[in-house]
Amino acid sequence: MAFGSAVKRLFAMAALVLTVACASTTSRQTAPPGTQEPDKFLFDKGNEALKARKWITAREYFKQVVETYTQSPFRPDAKLAVGDTYLEEGGADNIVLAMNEYREFLAYYPTNKRADYAQYKLGMTHFKQLRAPERDQSETRDAIREFQTFIARYGDTSSLTPEVKARLREAMDRLAQADFRIGLFYFRQKWYPGSIDRLSAILKTDPEYSSRDEVYFYLAESYMKLKGREAQALPYYEKLVNEFPKNEHLQDAQKRIAELKAQQASNEKKS
Repeated sequence: MAFGSAVKRLFAMAALVLTVACASTTSRQTAPPGTQEPDKFLFDKGNEALKARKWITAREYFKQVVETYTQSPFRPDAKLAVGDTYLEEGGADNIVLAMNEYREFLAYYPTNKRADYAQYKLGMTHFKQLRAPERDQSETRDAIREFQTFIARYGDTSSLTPEVKARLREAMDRLAQADFRIGLFYFRQKWYPGSIDRLSAILKTDPEYSSRDEVYFYLAESYMKLKGREAQALPYYEKLVNEFPKNEHLQDAQKRIAELKAQQASNEKKS
């Protein structure tokens, strides 16, 4: 009984300390009495804390604007800023909270002038969770989806479009790289039909893949390994030479092109 009472007292004291701390924090995040524009005061204070990278303090100021001043013209920007504090603070739980803030903003303010920013940041909540190519790529696919939504809705009008396109390219490269590693594994295991299927799929789904020179080379090499299909390698060697003149496989590709064209000429003479 004594032990149980002691535990209860400890919990009570902890709760009291927490309550006092919260009350103290709340009092610091309210506008002084008599402030003519308390919503603006809180919003400005939030921005000051945000610039100082004081994520929790900034978040409390912005939340006061969102929750207390529902008709304030600063409320939409404060809502976005709450999401930004979570995203910048980082951590799996905070990223989920940031995601919720951006989604709610787009639901509440679909025509707001900063809806493009919300959509961009929604994509970034997934982008910040991208994993190595050999790991699960669910977050990569989610990031691509959100960035593509941005391009479809705001691509022609938003100043954020160049940055979104760069992030989209990076995410798509990550996804293609995951497939490329599988194709390369098949090639090294000498399962050339599997390599061809995987590498061809990359060019079909993402013809602008930044490292498609590697895809061209190993796709061509796979065809070269299959009797009777060598001629199918030629277009890929030529693409590599024409599009990537400084590629490390350039000399090998040029040699293969010469061999294949000589073989073609020989076959034509025989026929």
